[in-house]
Amino acid sequence: VQLQASGGGLVQAGGSLRLSCAASGRTFSMYHMGWFRQAPGKQRESIAAITWSGGSTDYADSVKGRFTISRDNAKNTVYLQMNSLKPEDTAVYYCAAKYMFGTGTYDGWGQGTQVTVSS
Repeated sequence: VQLQASGGGLVQAGGSLRLSCAASGRTFSMYHMGWFRQAPGKQRESIAAITWSGGSTDYADSVKGRFTISRDNAKNTVYLQMNSLKPEDTAVYYCAAKYMFGTGTYDGWGQGTQVTVSS
């Protein structure tokens, strides 16, 4: 599956952004999806995940209560609504896909979109 993330940008602390990740090439509904981020000098961090149906989600403690992951299988798109943004949310954000009958690892990655939160 090919993934294209978009929606990043520059926002002030306390603001909101909505990231989108459009998928193509395979049956989107057969993939669990996740959002990751990587800040300069830091390891990539898993921040949100959603099952193939959207029936279950999971969040890192660092974003819980502020970020919401969702998906629209009819549009082959997964979203990340980010509210109450903080400067420490500044990072490159990536979406990733995990085939529901695969090895349990994310094996499809988007190109990343930059999110910068100013104080």
